[in-house]
Amino acid sequence: MGSRSTSLFGLWGIVLLAFGLVAYAVAPAASAYVLVHVGLGLLLLVLYLTASRESLSALLGERSTRYGANAVVYSLIFVAILVALNYLAARHNHRFDLTKENVFSLSSQSTNVLSNIDKTGKPVTVYAFAEGGMDPIIDDLLDSYKNASNNFSYRMVDPVKDRDLAERYKVTEIPFLFIEYGDPASEDKRTATVTRDISEESITNGLIKATAGTKKMVCFLDGHGEADPDSRDARGASALQDALRNENYDTRKVLLASEASVPAECNIFVIAATDRPLFDHELTQIREYLKKGGAALFLVPPSRGQQFVDVLQPWGVKLTDTVVVDQVVRLFQGPALGLQILASTYGTHPITQHFTERTIFPMARAVQADAAGKPGVSAVEIVKSSPSAWGESDVEGVFKRGEAAQSDADVKGPVSLAVAVTGKHKEMGFDKEGETKLVVVGDADFASNQFFGQLFNRDLVLNMMAWLGGEEQQISIRPRAIQASRAQLGPAETRRIFYLSVLVLPELLLFLGLTVWWRRSTK
Repeated sequence: MGSRSTSLFGLWGIVLLAFGLVAYAVAPAASAYVLVHVGLGLLLLVLYLTASRESLSALLGERSTRYGANAVVYSLIFVAILVALNYLAARHNHRFDLTKENVFSLSSQSTNVLSNIDKTGKPVTVYAFAEGGMDPIIDDLLDSYKNASNNFSYRMVDPVKDRDLAERYKVTEIPFLFIEYGDPASEDKRTATVTRDISEESITNGLIKATAGTKKMVCFLDGHGEADPDSRDARGASALQDALRNENYDTRKVLLASEASVPAECNIFVIAATDRPLFDHELTQIREYLKKGGAALFLVPPSRGQQFVDVLQPWGVKLTDTVVVDQVVRLFQGPALGLQILASTYGTHPITQHFTERTIFPMARAVQADAAGKPGVSAVEIVKSSPSAWGESDVEGVFKRGEAAQSDADVKGPVSLAVAVTGKHKEMGFDKEGETKLVVVGDADFASNQFFGQLFNRDLVLNMMAWLGGEEQQISIRPRAIQASRAQLGPAETRRIFYLSVLVLPELLLFLGLTVWWRRSTK
């Protein structure tokens, strides 16, 4: 023990003691790692000092010892830098999402909602009730909202330990989120709740409900075989109705044939063309509704709704008598006709601002902007097909014989599939100031249950509704209903990863380096 070999014990003791103290400084707790390192480090130092008392002075003066001491100092400086960087990162948190689909980032809709909250300056507090007051998934999701807004805060609550709070907010099941918007002491504070399936979509919808003012009413024309908003069949429209209600709209069906006029409560009127024509007095009511400043979404697929040609023409919309077809290439079959049109080209308009995603139109006609020579009318073609598609004028040939060939009578691609219109009443020659908004789509099935959730149809339809309802701040790409591959780590797992990556691996490398140096220096 009195030989030169005891110097290695001293070096090992210094390393163990240093790493034990660093671990305690980062996480002040008497963990097994800290106790083992400090205890074993002190023991090795005592053994070294006891056995090598007379040779200590000589050893400290050697060049090899100075090199070893420098290596230890540099290693400790490196560890100190890592600790400092971790401390700064914790104080100034910023996330980088490197996944292709940005599954760990909030959607543009969520960030827009939070941005609007910041503009109001009113606080949002979320009480998240979970079993034991812990739910890593909800905690992580709410933390993303907190990092994106200065006015957003949340608290994880155990409904058993904090029973008074659970009773105040009427918690009957968990998980349960209670969203509070505004000063809790003020009378104009608004609230919303989210239960069961807690996701970014449900939380953002809850924020919209809590922060929104009055609800807008979306009315669906009924009585002619239109897609039923209460039906969950493939051709129904319940998915659209559910999405609207989640975004704080009210909905109802309107049997216009039995009404004297379009109900005044209808902020947006959804009119889908079917095989059954409307009565003349229904068309008159629709014309009057538009002249009074109503907002409407017209869904006019091929071979239907010819009555709407004259209704829409004064508003700068041309309904062509076509069906849009596209050439598709199928494996081992070559090119073939396709009626399901994929669109990824969009016009410059608030509805499609920053919208670059694909949408699908299962059967559409060409709808064109035709506002030239119409004062006060602005029409924009907001969705277009690919250049290889065209509007086939021989509709009967497509449906009955399955044939189509481009001719001079056809609409050349890219074909407009939807048009958005703004009409300024005074400039149009009306007596009073006002504004009418229209969106005309040459397809009805793209908003049905079967296609509403495919690709980005849902976002496009809801953006149309937001623009028609004057809620342009809600125009965005909404949260995707996908499950990201996440590894939820508890405190123990997090601590182990920290020890392994920041302490254990550098420590082993230092031990190995010191051992190699010692063996070479003793030869």
